[in-house]
Order: sequence, then C-alpha cells, then structure tokens
Amino acid sequence: MDAVVFGNITLDVLCYPVDEVPRYESLTFERVLISPGGCGSNVAIGLSALGVPTGLVGHTGSDEACEMAEKFWRRVNLDTRFVQRYPDYPTGTSVGLIDHNAQPRFIHTPGANQTLTANDLEITAFKSLGARSLHVGGFFVLPGVLDGSLPPRLQQAKNEGLFTTLDVVRSVRMADPTPLWPCLPFVDVFFCNAAEASKLTGQADAARAGEVFLSKGVGAAVIKLGEQGCLLIDRHGTCQVPATPPSQVVDTTGAGDAFAAGFIAAVLRGKSLQEACVEGNYYGARAVETFGAISCWLR
Repeated sequence: MDAVVFGNITLDVLCYPVDEVPRYESLTFERVLISPGGCGSNVAIGLSALGVPTGLVGHTGSDEACEMAEKFWRRVNLDTRFVQRYPDYPTGTSVGLIDHNAQPRFIHTPGANQTLTANDLEITAFKSLGARSLHVGGFFVLPGVLDGSLPPRLQQAKNEGLFTTLDVVRSVRMADPTPLWPCLPFVDVFFCNAAEASKLTGQADAARAGEVFLSKGVGAAVIKLGEQGCLLIDRHGTCQVPATPPSQVVDTTGAGDAFAAGFIAAVLRGKSLQEACVEGNYYGARAVETFGAISCWLR
C-alpha cells in the first residue's frame, strides 16, 4: 500500500442538464448517472487506476449504496480494509444537478460520513503496510475532524515520513476556516480552487491567497484555476502551470479529485511538485471530458 486516502464516501446521483428547479413543477432531463462519489473515494479510485496501491479510509452505511461502491472499488483493486460499515447510518448521498455549462450543484446528506474521526487514521498501521503518502479529502464536509483532533494525526504521519496532502470542498463551514489552520504546518501540499482560496483567506488574488496559506505553515499550496491551469506557491516563489486543454467539457464533477490523484501519483514516482502539477492538470482535464466523477478512470 503506497497511498492512503482518508475522506468522505458518497453515492452520487448525477442529473444533466438541470439549469433551474421549479418549486412546484416537475422537470425532465436527458442523462442520469449513479456511481460512487465523495472526495475520499474519488481520489482513491483515481490513484488505484493509475497503478498506485491505495487504501481508502472512510465510513459507509450497511446498505445497497455501499454494495454498489464496493463493486467499483473492486474494479480498480482498491484496498478497503479501513472502510467501516455503520448499520445505523445510511451511506452518504449526493444528488448532483449539472447545468448546460457543465457546472454541478449538489444536494447532500452526509450519512455515515459524520461518524468519521481522526481516530480512524491508524498511522502506525498504514506505515507497517508500506504507506508513503496520506491524503485528506473533503476536509470541511467531515465534521468529525473539525474539533482539533486532526493536527496531531497529521504530525504523526509527518514524523513517520509520509508525504501529506489535504484538500477542501466548498461548504458553508468554510465561513470559519479556524479548524484548518492548525493542520497546515503538518501538510506538505494543500489543494483548493480559486473560489475556495478566496473564501478561506479573504484574498481575491490567488497568489496572495497562497501566501496566506504559507504563512499558516503549509509546505506548498496548489490553487486550481480551471482553464488557466494552477498556481504552485511554495518557499521558492509562485509558478503558474498551464492547463491541459480538454477535448470537450461535459461535467466538471470530480475534476479536483482527479487533479489530486494525478498529482500524488506523480510525487510518489519521484516527480517534482511542478511536474506533479502538470500531471494533475492532465488528469483534471480528462475528468471533465466525461460524465461523472470517476468515469474517466473506468473507460
């Protein structure tokens, strides 16, 4: 097991196209896709599909949604020994409404994800299995890690020599970024997109937002800029890495998770952070060419 991914697991129900939802009327749409989702599952599937032996840490219900997810995980040989089922909770579910501009809006119930805590990060066990990296996905949609218990686990991971990364997903909880800051001194690379960076720091300029993250102690910040690529901000300065143009834009769901998977896989192969950004941009572009968060890994 080279990589460990800790984060949310959902069943995604994606509907396209849905531009508006009338309050008291029905509507029709052209396509629907039901598949595993959630930042944790998405990144883990991507890493495993890229040939990186990967373990997923997360919580699900004991239901048909979990069984469906397990079928997909088996297809990419994902190690799920650290995925726990909770029969008193449903598997988290997200209904995604994708508009004509390929932008999703989600209606979400966390389900068993709300039981996931920092205690589920068994760093010693991960290390004994050969882990070299730890990724935390969907930070602000994991209420069980917002209590200050995550930084000591990240510190332990760093002390054990793991390459640590953390990604956020937009949430109303981002209005108070206080729980994030103590984590950053123990994170090698922090991922977010431009809108998230602005929300967290109050800085409209992505480069200045990156400087705020550095001031909080992170090793490097990668701010995703969509069709403009990404910014890499570290102690050596700021570098903009151009995007890989997609052949078409169908759905942006999961593009950030595909970026993270490509980036982490590149670092584990010995690539520099700038080279890893190139890989991240490439796989982010592949993700938007297909419908759904993980379809690019399964074709």
